[in-house]
Amino acid sequence: MATPLLSSSLLAPLISSAAMRAVVDDRARLQRMLDFEAALARAEAALGVIPATAAKPIADACGADGFDIAAIGEEAALAGNVAIPLVKALTAKVAQSNAEAAGYVHWGATSQDVIDTAQVLELREAIDVLAADLDRAIAGFTMLAGRHRRTPMAARTWLQQAVPISFGLKAAGYAAALGRSRERLMRLRKEALLLQFGGAAGTLAALGERGLDVTERLAALLDLPAPEAPWHSHRDRLAEVAGALTILCGTCGKIARDFALMMQTEVGEAFEPATLGRGVSSTMPQKRNPVAAAAALAAATIAPQLAATVFAAQVQEHERALGGWQAEWQVYPALALVTSGAVAAVADIAEGVEIDAPRMRSNLDLTQGLVMAEAVSAALAGKVGKAEAHKIVEEASKKALTEKRSLQDVLAEDNRATTQLSVSDMAKLFEPMTYQGVAQTFIDRLIASIKDRGSKR
Repeated sequence: MATPLLSSSLLAPLISSAAMRAVVDDRARLQRMLDFEAALARAEAALGVIPATAAKPIADACGADGFDIAAIGEEAALAGNVAIPLVKALTAKVAQSNAEAAGYVHWGATSQDVIDTAQVLELREAIDVLAADLDRAIAGFTMLAGRHRRTPMAARTWLQQAVPISFGLKAAGYAAALGRSRERLMRLRKEALLLQFGGAAGTLAALGERGLDVTERLAALLDLPAPEAPWHSHRDRLAEVAGALTILCGTCGKIARDFALMMQTEVGEAFEPATLGRGVSSTMPQKRNPVAAAAALAAATIAPQLAATVFAAQVQEHERALGGWQAEWQVYPALALVTSGAVAAVADIAEGVEIDAPRMRSNLDLTQGLVMAEAVSAALAGKVGKAEAHKIVEEASKKALTEKRSLQDVLAEDNRATTQLSVSDMAKLFEPMTYQGVAQTFIDRLIASIKDRGSKR
């Protein structure tokens, strides 16, 4: 199956979900344009704008299977858009059964009304597909947050070990970020995806005084909100959807990057689901490559470039534009495809990731206690002052590194530390889960934020 993103179905599955490929399939896109034409005829017939007898012949002809997609595409290259040859073909098809009804095809509309409304309907379906995979991912990470809320691991800043955290905190952060994207998309599904119906220049002049009546009936038939006025050259709402999709790709990319790093051989803290043929190498039998992470990261790389085209295309001339509108046609389906690939990949990780908790703990011990330096410094600061505490622990840390000894052993020989901290106090300071601050509260708050959003749906 060809897609707007890739010319071959050989490559599309690498970076998109099967469900999204079905949404942006050529025939599905054509059907949405025909759905507009059928609904328009029904709305106008119901209001007496066109003869009541014209609606059924037009609607009956609006099945995509009855049209030659390739021929319409070839004619579109000459006409300037897909709607013009489609309306021509639809008119001819209706004429075969009812010549009079054929004269009322596309009554009072313009090609941009058809294309924009079809695009809105496509984006609505795309958001629904994304929501299903987002639900999987959010549920998966929420479960991991609960299961591993007390599984210690090293926090990493600047790619270096910093202080201990729990894997549950990371997972809760992933779930909450995805939850915010889901909320953002569902809000835009209601607020930004509106009917486009304005006629030649956004006045519906061809419908006389019935323009608003037809608009309301058409919007109801397509289950779309009716805007306050046509928006032919005002693309801010759709641009906001593009931005939301790109933000979601970025969130998925961040999550994927983390798991790819945790999956490194030298780190070995987390692993993508293992299934037959997944992540294999063509030459190295032992390899277990992070293929889901790769798909999400590729999408996160591509999406901003696609969104940039949408943002640039907002500069549109007068009442209907030249070039900017046309630039959008390939971008939105492509953006939907890569976003679907990113979300599906992250959902697969969330549902099937393998966590190696003992390895997380052993990695914490790699620095022989240096990861707990801040904890010791904070405890000493309350007794000798921040500056002196920092100096004591910094000097002990350097000595531990030079002599390749544990920080705890070095501090046990330092009178400046032992006179302030007992042996039991010192031992407690080197237990990672004793230095978590309010991390457990943060986990609860992050998960609660997801539930709050869910209750508002």
